[in-house]
Amino acid sequence: MQRHVMPYTAPGQVIGLFGGSFDPPHAGHLHVSREALKRFDLDRLWWLVSPGNPLKENGPAPLDRRMQAARALVDHPRIDVTDIEAHLRTRYTAETLAALFARAPGVRFVWLMGADNLAQFHRWQHWRWIMENVPIGVLARPGQRISARTAKAAQIYRAAKRPASAAPVLAYARTPAWCFLNLPMVDLSSTEIRERGEW
Repeated sequence: MQRHVMPYTAPGQVIGLFGGSFDPPHAGHLHVSREALKRFDLDRLWWLVSPGNPLKENGPAPLDRRMQAARALVDHPRIDVTDIEAHLRTRYTAETLAALFARAPGVRFVWLMGADNLAQFHRWQHWRWIMENVPIGVLARPGQRISARTAKAAQIYRAAKRPASAAPVLAYARTPAWCFLNLPMVDLSSTEIRERGEW
């Protein structure tokens, strides 16, 4: 993989990783990203636009189309849109993280996910390895607390949960460590946009 396809990194940086299909990207993704930058005190945040989702039967729109739409939407100087997983040829999050750790020594990564993803996190390949190797920031809209609290991963790693007040230093926590934050509501979803025929 050519180094230039990976966003710039420097030792000591704190970088949030926000993975997903972004099919399509929308204002809700941008809102969550802006909040994560502030609440987790991140230097930068990367949108990892994935080639595909192993847990979904139907593939997303072509990667080039999703990348173009994401780059047109993102207007924040500290948010990078990248298709690095396609260049790394990684299919699963654990593989992507291992590759990034090797390529960016000294960088502190925080994996960001929605509460809906936490609910199914135990279905991800090597999910325990992920939990044990990178701090995780869980971002939820009001009303998603129950699904996050009852998630299998949340139950198994309940002792590793940090309070919301610790979000700014989550990147420095000894793993496993995860933090749940409620965010203001933005009533948008990629699924609804596709179903309305707007993508």
